[in-house]
Amino acid sequence: MRFSRTLVFVLGLALALAGAVALNGPARAQSAPQAQPTTTEPLEIVTASGRHSFAIEVMRTDEERARGLMFRRFMPADRGMLFDFKTEQPVLMWMKNTYIPLDMIFISRNGTVTSVAANTEPLSERTISSGPPAFAVLEVNAGVAAKIGLKPGDRVVHGLFGK
Repeated sequence: MRFSRTLVFVLGLALALAGAVALNGPARAQSAPQAQPTTTEPLEIVTASGRHSFAIEVMRTDEERARGLMFRRFMPADRGMLFDFKTEQPVLMWMKNTYIPLDMIFISRNGTVTSVAANTEPLSERTISSGPPAFAVLEVNAGVAAKIGLKPGDRVVHGLFGK
C-alpha cells in the first residue's frame, strides 16, 4: 500500500503528539501532592481531665516532616500527626499549604509537653517556635488542647518517648 507524503506527515504528527501527551501526563501527576500515609499508631495525652486517645501518623523522615499535613482538607477528631525530630532541639514549624487549623503540641524526649501553640493559622508562612527545645511535635485539630485542658507539664504516651 502506498501512502502520500501528507498522510505520512499527518500520521507522524499524530504519533508525536500522542507521545508528548503520554510523556507529559505522568510528569504533571508527579508534581501534584503525593498520597498521604494511612498507617496509624495509638497515642495518649494524659492531662488533669484524664487520658485522651488518638490514632496518629508518625513522620520520621525529612521528606515526611516537610510534607506533614499539607494539602489535606480534613482530619478526624481523634486523629493527629506526630513529627519525630530524633533529638531535642529548638523547632520551628509553619502552616504553609496546610488548610486545617491545628494545635501544635511540643514534646520533650521523655514525653512531657513543653509548650502548646493553639489554633494556628491555616496557610500561614509565619514560623511557630517550640520555645524550649522539643524532641517531637504533635499536631491535632485546633481546639483539642483547650478541650482536654492540655498544658505544659502534661504527658504524651507513645513508644517514641521514654517510659
